[in-house]
Amino acid sequence: MIAPSRLAVIRACESVFGRGERCPEQWNQSLNPADATLAHAILGKIFRHWGKIQAYVDEALTRSDKNLPLETRITLALGLSQLAWLSGVADYAAVNESVTWISDPHQGFPAHQGLVNAILRQAARERPSLAEKIEAYPHYLDQSLFTKHALRHALGPDFSPTHSQSLWRQWNQPPRFCFRILETSQPLPEGLIPDAVLEGCWRLDEGAAFPSEWLLQNHGMVQDRSSQALLSFNWDRPVQTILDLCAAPGGKSTGLHFNYPEAQLTCIEKHPKKAEKLKSTLESRKIEGSVITADARVWLSEGDDQFDLIWLDAPCYASGTLQKHPDLTWIGDHIDLELLCKTQEELLSAALPRLSPGGLLVYSVCSWFPQEGIDHQKTMLERYPQIQPATIWSPTLGGSTFQLKPLEWEGEGFQGFALSPR
Repeated sequence: MIAPSRLAVIRACESVFGRGERCPEQWNQSLNPADATLAHAILGKIFRHWGKIQAYVDEALTRSDKNLPLETRITLALGLSQLAWLSGVADYAAVNESVTWISDPHQGFPAHQGLVNAILRQAARERPSLAEKIEAYPHYLDQSLFTKHALRHALGPDFSPTHSQSLWRQWNQPPRFCFRILETSQPLPEGLIPDAVLEGCWRLDEGAAFPSEWLLQNHGMVQDRSSQALLSFNWDRPVQTILDLCAAPGGKSTGLHFNYPEAQLTCIEKHPKKAEKLKSTLESRKIEGSVITADARVWLSEGDDQFDLIWLDAPCYASGTLQKHPDLTWIGDHIDLELLCKTQEELLSAALPRLSPGGLLVYSVCSWFPQEGIDHQKTMLERYPQIQPATIWSPTLGGSTFQLKPLEWEGEGFQGFALSPR
């Protein structure tokens, strides 16, 4: 019988490679901590090196027909990822459980039991050099058209093959965790150190244990460095009411509350399960706020209350999160970018009339594609002559636009801009 950790990896791979869907958010939530850690490590290696792993498999095949069914390719990737990169996993565990799975007549592909066994046993024999051999295949095998477009847009005028390869190496490594302190009266976990550049951002020192208990007690939260930079804006006008659109999972809602603790906070979230989770998150952090489950476009069009600060973190292509979500490499080409851009424009057009005189609207997307970010600013300024850019970020972050240079800045890719009535 296959272990729960490896079964969870197989199911996640089936979602991504079989159905072209995002890796489910709760894909490993039913596992105990040790199994979840193992599953996360295996899946990360598969997503980051799927193309190179398949090149290794194809080279190992003795037949000219390399049109293997997906079940076989996933099973081989499961075993190879452990043999190549997870030294703590025994050979027999990586090989035998993969063979057990492919032998299942209901879910595997029994005809390839011998093939899987032979390839993995050969890989086990060359285990000391296996990772080096797989990683030596061309880097473009681990890229899709989506990732190539993301690299080009992220680098912009700095694009070159050398810079592209350098950035891809960065994206193809697990990101470092960053944290924000929520309860200053509590002692900091051992190994938490301040970011050298971004005030209020904390990082784990090399080799330090992940502060699970500190997070569970809501003394702090995980928040990407770029998200924290985005929230480090300065606005010199009073803010008594805040509207956070598309608010789940709640990191930016939390940041806005800490920036303006006396302001009335209203959060809109379209998806019921996410809205419930958002409500729970705010309650656990002792943040008072109204959470409304609704499509923000509809909710905005049906009311006339105005807000001093509107934050719109719009649904997007998420190309800026490739380092954290490597599954996007393999499903990004199937995402409807045109529909996303249309939704973003509709949200902006619906939100601007709800801005109070002297108020501030901040728009952001975790995307490198200009049509999801800065292009919308141009459209809104042309369509609404009564608004103007607002300079709220430091010059190094862009002033009235939030734009990052990925070779100089460690963190997710975000675009943003700020608008205010004239």
